[in-house]
Amino acid sequence: PEGFEVKKAIGKGMEDYYFRIQISPLDCTGCGNCADVCPGPETALIMTDFEKEVEKEKDNWTYAHEVVGYKEDVMDDSSVKGSQFKRPLLEFSGACAGCGETPYATVISQLFGDRMLIANASGCSSIWGASAPSVSYTKNSEGKGPSWANSLFEDNAEYGYGMKLASDSNMYLLESYMERFLDLDLDSAYNEAFKFWIENKDDVKGSKEGAAKILSLKDKKTGNDKADKLLEEIFDLKDYLIKKSVWIFGGDGWSYDIGYGGVDHVLASGEDVNILVFDTEVYSNTGGQSSKATPLAAVAQFAAAGKKVRKKDLGLMLSTYGYIYVAQVAMGANQNQCLKAMREAEAYDGPSIIIACSPCINHGIRMGMGKSQYREKQAVDAGYWHLWRFDPRLEEEGKN
Repeated sequence: PEGFEVKKAIGKGMEDYYFRIQISPLDCTGCGNCADVCPGPETALIMTDFEKEVEKEKDNWTYAHEVVGYKEDVMDDSSVKGSQFKRPLLEFSGACAGCGETPYATVISQLFGDRMLIANASGCSSIWGASAPSVSYTKNSEGKGPSWANSLFEDNAEYGYGMKLASDSNMYLLESYMERFLDLDLDSAYNEAFKFWIENKDDVKGSKEGAAKILSLKDKKTGNDKADKLLEEIFDLKDYLIKKSVWIFGGDGWSYDIGYGGVDHVLASGEDVNILVFDTEVYSNTGGQSSKATPLAAVAQFAAAGKKVRKKDLGLMLSTYGYIYVAQVAMGANQNQCLKAMREAEAYDGPSIIIACSPCINHGIRMGMGKSQYREKQAVDAGYWHLWRFDPRLEEEGKN
């Protein structure tokens, strides 16, 4: 349509493409972080009056979102640039404008959202994640998206652990049904599909390919009562054909304090779960109270004269186990390191935790929350927040 401006895509294999980054003007909170990170006026983004943009952009949003759609397989999503051509499956959260937490969840939803299970501790992330009666997580054109649920403040890690065990149980049940089907030794098109899935069920791409093979045969019957009954059981569990990505979300109050026992227990289990800590360094949802994540001398509720003891080093503590993937990230300081940590944590066949620097409105940042990404960069440049990754797999390669 007229006014739908696009840029010529640059890069190998991109010769036939144009792209546009389209915002929804009716849902923009006006924080200005996007314009701060990608400043205009010549090449990128500028902030303008809502009234000037809404009529044109709301129609562009409808066109881009519903008519054009996303071409997600054109670029490899392992790079920062490539990942941002994927549709976010978190949108229009109920967070404060400029919130430091939501960008991390957004990127994770772009990378793994079509097969995610999220256990969300009570706190800010459970409020912006599901501002009743709506939920901020959405689905893609195939109807796939994160399955989200909220548990209590104190038992969320165990809740996510239960999701993992239940998901695995259903996957093993699927495998047993397929093996029983194969034992019948029928001449069936299902045989090859079931064998392929059993061999590849623990691989993301393989499980997706196997699921597609099986689902393409859904209407075929064998004429054998036992076999057809097993097929009914298998298709009842079709949601578990694709390998799940289990994520446990929560803030520093949950992970450092009241839910720490669960965090420690679940990570020590050795199970393949992923924990994302939105570390605001204060109990944000209850007005910025001091937590064990609050640094020495910081002023917060219940620490009006400054906190008397140093910050608990959660990441270092958990790295001593030796088999937990641990990373500390700050998106605004190093986008590549942040993306790499997310991909490594999810790919690691074991427990992982990412501790994410998350500026909060409770910090009273003088430059405003439109600079929250820049604030993360300042924290790293000053030596206040350290970026690091502890990957147990490197030991097997003889590396540090």
